[in-house]
Amino acid sequence: MNSNKPRGRRAPPMWCKAFFVTVGLLCELALSASPPVIVGDPEFTEPIVNVTVPAGRSVKLGCSVRNLGSYKVAWMHFEQSAILTVNSHVITRNPRITVSHDKHRTWFLHINNVQQEDRGRYMCQINTITAKTQIGFLNVVVPPSISDSLSSSDAIVREGANVSLTCHVDGYPKPDIKWKRDDGLAININKTLNVTEWEEPTLELHRISRLDMGAYLCIATNSVPPSVSKRIKVSVDFPPMLWIPHQLVGVPLGYNVTLECYTEAHPTSLHYWTRDSGQMLHDNNKYKAMSIQGVPSYKVQMKLTIVDVSQTDYGVYKCVAKNSRGETDGTIRLYTSHPPTLAPELQSTENPSPSGIPALGPQWTTDGSNDLENGTSNNTNGKGGKKDDDSTLNEITRSGQTYNKPNRPGIIKNSTPRLIPTITVLVLTAAVRLLSKRQELLI
Repeated sequence: MNSNKPRGRRAPPMWCKAFFVTVGLLCELALSASPPVIVGDPEFTEPIVNVTVPAGRSVKLGCSVRNLGSYKVAWMHFEQSAILTVNSHVITRNPRITVSHDKHRTWFLHINNVQQEDRGRYMCQINTITAKTQIGFLNVVVPPSISDSLSSSDAIVREGANVSLTCHVDGYPKPDIKWKRDDGLAININKTLNVTEWEEPTLELHRISRLDMGAYLCIATNSVPPSVSKRIKVSVDFPPMLWIPHQLVGVPLGYNVTLECYTEAHPTSLHYWTRDSGQMLHDNNKYKAMSIQGVPSYKVQMKLTIVDVSQTDYGVYKCVAKNSRGETDGTIRLYTSHPPTLAPELQSTENPSPSGIPALGPQWTTDGSNDLENGTSNNTNGKGGKKDDDSTLNEITRSGQTYNKPNRPGIIKNSTPRLIPTITVLVLTAAVRLLSKRQELLI
């Protein structure tokens, strides 16, 4: 008899169950039998390269590692004991520092606009249980620089005083300092020591004189270009001094004459001429005054040209020099002189005078060949001082005078001297010879 019961799912046979259980166990055994994968500890692959960079540049330090895993890399400044970066994070507040990496293998520390304080050792560290570290050195070189505020400025001193010039220099490596004169002359350290260069931060000048006046250069150099220098000007003040080449000058009436004085003074003195009455002489048709600056600049030549000398022009003239340190004056006496009877070729009134001023009349020169007397210098030791009255005078000579004869009515240019004295001598000589011959014949 057939029943209508639903058919259920047939259970797997027992042998099949046993098969799957066996395979699963075999797989587990196989897996348990294979050796485990072991990951090595992190380590550095390359040393950190030491770097030398000029200040103001940018620099990059690299730290290469392998097997980093979950560990982290940090950068530190060893001398400052400061943590700069950890992995990709910047810890320091220094805005010039950043960090980057190359697939977690090389970690780069970037420093922009490197400064002198960045010099030192930089440490790369891996935070293993026992930290692993390596160190590289960053050397920052700095070109020399001179601090104006800490160095000497232009100096003004009195003659005979001591002077100290200082040059404060920064830079790395430590710069070398040397001093030179701007004009190339030797530096007078003292009365017995002269040098072309002085290699010290401080330059000491003892008992300075007017010859030491000028500009001094402080030059700083090291292995980093460029070199730098500072120019310090030294001014030496002293009262005026005078030197008069001719204190007695003779000139005929109607001639032009130029009087001369030489002065030395610093600061620059006021120059002018006076008569013996104290009256100051101004430029006009009679007087032409000029001052010519010499070398060095504290030397000045004073000239006074007197045009068409008349009787009232004879007398004493004074050249005066004044500055803040003192004053002095020198005297020149102008007296009348008569030209020789026989004159060389006459000169027209259009010829210029030796001073460069067009001559309004014949010119009488004072070059030492005229009727004049040579003198020495007049000095003062302070304001209101008097000139030296012990000046020595050379002997007056008249035989070598030169002059320009004035144009007078009745005088002809280029006239020849009369020959009467010469003819008389010839006649007398011939007579003497005739008498001598007659005496010989009589004997």
